[in-house]
Amino acid sequence: MKENLWKWIGGMLIIYSIIAGLLIEVPDLPVIHESIRNLFYHVCMWFAMIVIMGISFVNSLSFLRTFDLRYDTMAAEAARTGLLFGFLGIFTGMIWAKFTWGDFWVKDPQLNGAAVTILIYVAYLVLRSSMDEEQKRARISAVYAVFAFVLLIVFIGVLPRMSEGSIHPGKDGSPGLGVNGLDSTMRLVFYPAIAGWIVTGVLIWKIRVRLSRLKERVAELQD
Repeated sequence: MKENLWKWIGGMLIIYSIIAGLLIEVPDLPVIHESIRNLFYHVCMWFAMIVIMGISFVNSLSFLRTFDLRYDTMAAEAARTGLLFGFLGIFTGMIWAKFTWGDFWVKDPQLNGAAVTILIYVAYLVLRSSMDEEQKRARISAVYAVFAFVLLIVFIGVLPRMSEGSIHPGKDGSPGLGVNGLDSTMRLVFYPAIAGWIVTGVLIWKIRVRLSRLKERVAELQD
């Protein structure tokens, strides 16, 4: 019952943010202008990705503490779900870049850091698929996932803020969107959008975990 409630809450928040994000009046900021509406989609995807990758991080630590394979499954499915939102974040970011800077990709620390982060987690999945023995795969993957999340924070949250000359909105040298660029109307859409995508991401992760465990049970029965 509670999970069904969360499904409705997540879905309604996303529908609200999509519709309201297209209809509300937004501040006419330099460079980004009307493309600021992508804030309700692009940035929220990254928030969801970070939260879900954090779930992978926590479950990886739990596995290293207990060596319970259930945590390995939850960590792996969280990484896969997080990558989904990561790719959506990259895609919506490329659209925003095209309208703002005239190209789908430009030389910018924030964009490059995001790309490196995605590649790190793609490598995590490749690493998992290269090993057959469960305990070995789980141990190595857990250690990798812990460092991967640390690198995620560094490449997305730390290095872009330390780099000079970034043209990404809200960063050093850009005339675009900082905290003060969000007026009260935008906040009424932005924060529910973040909550909606995070809730939806967590629900997708839970569904993937159930499917993975179901496949394991079917495989055991066949053996």
